[in-house]
Amino acid sequence: MATRTFGHAAITLPDLDEPGLYLSKVDTLDSPRGTVQDFTFGDVDLRSLDLADTQLITGRISGLRSKRVGFENLNLHGVEISGSDLGSTRWNDSKLTRVTFRDCKLMGAAFDGLVLDDVLFEGCKFDFATFEKVRATGPVAFAGCMLTEAAFTDCDLSDAVFADCTLHLTEFGAGRYRNADLRGNDLSTIRGVANLAKIRISPAQQTGLAEALVSDLSIDLSDD
Repeated sequence: MATRTFGHAAITLPDLDEPGLYLSKVDTLDSPRGTVQDFTFGDVDLRSLDLADTQLITGRISGLRSKRVGFENLNLHGVEISGSDLGSTRWNDSKLTRVTFRDCKLMGAAFDGLVLDDVLFEGCKFDFATFEKVRATGPVAFAGCMLTEAAFTDCDLSDAVFADCTLHLTEFGAGRYRNADLRGNDLSTIRGVANLAKIRISPAQQTGLAEALVSDLSIDLSDD
């Protein structure tokens, strides 16, 4: 199985090119059986996309554009999602295993109660997104992602990696971030520094993290 490594996280990717695997094109991700498997879907514009109590197993989603997205108990295993614009996404109570998001827009999305295992977000836009009670049970990486004014609340992102991301005014609320790797990012404007005990940073990031802490605590640095 192919893997990608970011910092200390080795992400196992969806194995969609294995010999003998054939992905059938489907017109919908909704199934009366509750499972869609060995599929390819995309290059469509939708007004809304609502899925509940569904499993997507081994497939590709590309070029999907939807103005409103509602996912409830939507579990993904071995799925790649690329080049998609999922507007106003609300994604609740789901598990994602061996899933890759690449070059996707999820701006303003709300993720609540997701469990992530071998999940890679690469080149995605999460500006103004909220992550609540999101839990990493296996390797997770955000690589080259935009997270401007995104917020993490009551999350367990222990050992997660943020590589070359934009973290402008990103808020890390109460939660678990032990051993999360934030090396290689500008940390000078992040919020919630006091919650980031035992994370990994490089020596060059100490100044930026201190700036963020001063801002968080509203410390007055004036000379008079």
